[in-house]
Amino acid sequence: MKKIFLFIFVMFMAILPVLAEPPVLKSETGIIESIDYIDMDGESNGQSMTKQLATVKVLTGEFKGSEQLIENVITNNPAYDMMLSKGDKVILHLEAKDEVVGSEDDVDFFIADFKRDTTLYWLGAIFFAGLLLVGRLKGLLSFISIFTTVAMIFFILMPLILYGVNPILAAILVCILATIVTIYIVAGFNRKSTSAVIGSAASLIFAGIISIIAINFAHLTGFAGEETMFLYSARPNLDFTGILTASMMLATLGAVMDIGVSIASTINELYQTNTTMTTKELFKSGMNVGCDIIGTMANTLILVYLGSALPLVLLANNIDLQKFFNLNQVATEIVSALIGSIGILACVPLTAIVSAILIRKKKSAK
Repeated sequence: MKKIFLFIFVMFMAILPVLAEPPVLKSETGIIESIDYIDMDGESNGQSMTKQLATVKVLTGEFKGSEQLIENVITNNPAYDMMLSKGDKVILHLEAKDEVVGSEDDVDFFIADFKRDTTLYWLGAIFFAGLLLVGRLKGLLSFISIFTTVAMIFFILMPLILYGVNPILAAILVCILATIVTIYIVAGFNRKSTSAVIGSAASLIFAGIISIIAINFAHLTGFAGEETMFLYSARPNLDFTGILTASMMLATLGAVMDIGVSIASTINELYQTNTTMTTKELFKSGMNVGCDIIGTMANTLILVYLGSALPLVLLANNIDLQKFFNLNQVATEIVSALIGSIGILACVPLTAIVSAILIRKKKSAK
């Protein structure tokens, strides 16, 4: 079993460079050296506008050290405005004027956004240090599993979908691979882990089937956010309802694996303590533990969705409730939360019965 798992894992890691697409846009880092303000005459669409004329020094890439004068228009719309200040680090988007770039004069520079990755690196470092401090070896293994799962999403799932593979099939493949890698890395190669993998994978597939049915009957379009519209403008040929199903499965993945490992570990510990327990007794014990976990885990999952959709919840105060709950975006968030909860519910009996059979079978095999 170990050799098979390692062979599959190495093969998928080997094809990552083939599946990964090269970056589409060239970007560099710059720093704001000075800001001049220019009041723009008149208004646009009822909004007054101000123009910032920023002197930006390029810090990276081929044009490092050069200074660029870049315009930044302020429209008083907080969703799109960037209020630049001296000393701010920014991400620069570069566009070639011609096919051949000989100097900086052949390139147009635009300010894409603030440079935020430094903060992300610090938070990541704090998280990693906390994992090592609290979990020690298990924490290190958890970090490896997280890194591997994220790599699978970026270098396997994304390219597969963009190359035209059915998003649901791609999501099932990646979710099962992520489940196998995560559980075996964290819990080791044993019947307990195998039980958790089977129970988690089966419940994910079940949740995926339910999500397909729910999306169809609820007439969800998959266009629940602005980012989806941007993706549609770039890739109109993609299956957006399939992508919605894939996103629901990914959102369910973590909670389902948590439930699967918890139940399998509990049944394994019970059997280690009392090897005379029957399969039925082990299953019943696993179900009792699962019932205790269901309430808090489902509650956690729904609160995650509510937290991420808080602006939508606040919008309910200004709109008729019937209209609110039937909005595509609101219905999508509710379906996602319920699908995740259904996945958790399915994971409990599936993992309990598989664990009871496989772990109890261990004695018979000796």
